[in-house]
Amino acid sequence: MRLKDKVAVVTGAAAGFGEGIARRFAQEGAKVVVADLNARGAAELADDIGHDAIAVTTDVSKRADVEQMIYAAKNAFGRVDIVVNNAGFTHRNGDLLNVDEPTFDLITAVNMKAIYYSTLAVVPTMQRQGGGVILTTASTAGLRPRPGLTWYNASKGWAITATRSMAVELAPHNIRVNCLCPVAGDTAMLERFMGSDTPELREKFRASVPLGRLSTPLDVANAALWLASDEAAFITGVALEVDGGRCV
Repeated sequence: MRLKDKVAVVTGAAAGFGEGIARRFAQEGAKVVVADLNARGAAELADDIGHDAIAVTTDVSKRADVEQMIYAAKNAFGRVDIVVNNAGFTHRNGDLLNVDEPTFDLITAVNMKAIYYSTLAVVPTMQRQGGGVILTTASTAGLRPRPGLTWYNASKGWAITATRSMAVELAPHNIRVNCLCPVAGDTAMLERFMGSDTPELREKFRASVPLGRLSTPLDVANAALWLASDEAAFITGVALEVDGGRCV
């Protein structure tokens, strides 16, 4: 029960890494706000977790939605202790010149501007409470870029730099800010990372990881759990690689 009585908001929580984080946090005693653009998926997960979870339909690229998400958390549970900026988007693997402007704009809105929106929405609450934790799901792509994913790589590099800068500025308020850098996992985004989904490309991706496999939602969730818990009370500004050695 490492998160007993903590209130955690997780974006992109209806599937993939976000679902893994939401479930793991709930197992450890947290009250969880399952936020996702997929209203049905969010509701099903919240129902599965039980009375200590609520679902909020959230488009993280819209400031009003993010503000409503934080309001819903406080309205339901009275406070917000943890925010996990997990929602993400990528273009399909390929020539950087072939990524159209609407896709580029969506990448920056979901992977970058959403962090800005959530920070504006939740930091005043955390300051009044005397502290809190902000986590972002970045990527190994922000540390060791993969070919064909230039604009996605850049957005995750931005998220890592934002994490470190926020950590320094918010430390006097006892708000810890960290990010996770997972290697690709078997999630809905994997096909876009690879360009197409074939056994050969999957094997190529696995071969780039020294431990010989892709990441799982549980791998990422366990790392997020530690960073969100009091066990990591002296950890801030870290980009934690959850990558089986990919970035070595």
